[in-house]
Amino acid sequence: MSNFEVIIVGGSYAGLSAAMTLGRALRKVLVIDGGKPCNRQTPHSHNFLTRDGETPAGITNIAREQLEKYKTVELVTDFAAGALKLSNGFQINTLSGKTYTAEKVLFATGITDIMPSITGFAECWGISVLHCPYCHGYEVRHQPTGILGNGEGGFELAKLISNWTDDLTLFTNGKSTLSAEQQQQLTSHHIKIVEAEIQHFVHESGQIKSIKLKNNDDVRLNALYARLPFTQHSDLPQQLGCDFTNDGYIAVDGFHQTSIPGIYAAGDNITMVRSVSVVVAAGMVAAVAINKAVIGERF
Repeated sequence: MSNFEVIIVGGSYAGLSAAMTLGRALRKVLVIDGGKPCNRQTPHSHNFLTRDGETPAGITNIAREQLEKYKTVELVTDFAAGALKLSNGFQINTLSGKTYTAEKVLFATGITDIMPSITGFAECWGISVLHCPYCHGYEVRHQPTGILGNGEGGFELAKLISNWTDDLTLFTNGKSTLSAEQQQQLTSHHIKIVEAEIQHFVHESGQIKSIKLKNNDDVRLNALYARLPFTQHSDLPQQLGCDFTNDGYIAVDGFHQTSIPGIYAAGDNITMVRSVSVVVAAGMVAAVAINKAVIGERF
């Protein structure tokens, strides 16, 4: 059994940011990461100063290289499979059979997107099927673009994406649940509404060429936006009794403390704003809060 001051579960941007901050605070830190980030299909990352257009893996590799100078930070490739609350901290058990303990735990575990059962969708996710116009909208600006959505959510997403292109189609993938007023607003802004069900995505290596509908129509597109349901990537916060929001995110305060003292969370697992810059900042804030708590308990 190895003992640390802080265990960070998840070694993507939020976790590595927290690890660097804690390493610079001289804390003994372990980062456990399974090596399968949610953006592994995404070719480029944007809106992160000095790294705009870099590959997600490239940013991660630079971060891991820079962490090597902080000798109190250890990174292991493993999967955190179990957790226990101890009298003086927490125990994390891994899939490989290792056991680690720490005074504090930070979950930077992200979320798992639930893909619709449409052939080709998953292969295009993160490449030409997109979740965020601020991350990827500039690259597909003014191009034929689709929205997969319906009702209030579909309406709001179509309204947002209309800022980036005036060649926009809303695919409700079945009978529309838009209100008459919403439909009129979309039509007045020249946003097409297609109710026919989607049969499959025609693509080359994840790049959409068109959407084939079950009525045999073929709609040419370069990109499509969708907001997917999700589950937490790790069930350990739930095992430990952490509270969750109504939307399924881990509930935290302004310093990323969960409802369980000593457990913190940062990254995509706490917010719908999925951006490198946001989660890097969140990791640092969580680390500052953790370090302050450790000092306060010892001083």
